[in-house]
Amino acid sequence: QVQLVESGGGLVQAGGSLRLSCAASERSFNAYGMGWFRQAPGNERVLVAAITWGGGITRYADSVKGRFTISRDKAKNTVYLQMNSLKPEDTAVYYCGRRIDPMRVLTEAAYDSWGQGTQVTVSS
Repeated sequence: QVQLVESGGGLVQAGGSLRLSCAASERSFNAYGMGWFRQAPGNERVLVAAITWGGGITRYADSVKGRFTISRDKAKNTVYLQMNSLKPEDTAVYYCGRRIDPMRVLTEAAYDSWGQGTQVTVSS
């Protein structure tokens, strides 16, 4: 099974930027859509951004539109999440997942192969 490893999290001040990476263990990952989710303490895991297998179509949660950008580099088997103008409410553990249900985008159950997550903390 494809393994995903997230990295790039950290502590940043409000207004700052971070770029998260999600590296896949094998090239078969390139045939799937991917998603970035986040989970704050006491909350459920929610979709932040998603991208199709070809990279041509992206989708974002309303809360991050205009601030976050999802992209993928198939040559590197990696998906990125560029996060700009960060806010304290963006603080969460960020996870990437492989989309296995082509009929659903928003639902956590439509994804698998979750990595261990990377912590993003935004101070005010």
